[in-house]
Amino acid sequence: MSVFMDESGLRNLFSQNIKRFRQMKGWSQEKLAEKMDISTNYLSDIETGRGWVSPFSLTKLANALEIDVYELFKPQEAVSVTTVKTINKCLDDFSTSLKISFEKSLQDSMRKIKKNL
Repeated sequence: MSVFMDESGLRNLFSQNIKRFRQMKGWSQEKLAEKMDISTNYLSDIETGRGWVSPFSLTKLANALEIDVYELFKPQEAVSVTTVKTINKCLDDFSTSLKISFEKSLQDSMRKIKKNL
């Protein structure tokens, strides 16, 4: 993507990034709008490029998505939402497995300690 772009290109990039970050979190427009304390219609207008944001709303948007503001304007490498969701699911599964393993190990250690008392 060119470093120089017109307003239409900037709005398109911005809109795509909002939608992508929102979908990566698994959020609906309603959920993001609620987190930003704005109407779903306004968020929809922003995501489709029909609306624009004030600096205040831009900050609220980035904070809600837990990203830096510049990321909303940064061209992204193509990574599908499905890929991100799959990675997040794997991380969640691993975390659950690790927690179960830790709990089992802790229980075994507690049994050994009680046995030695």
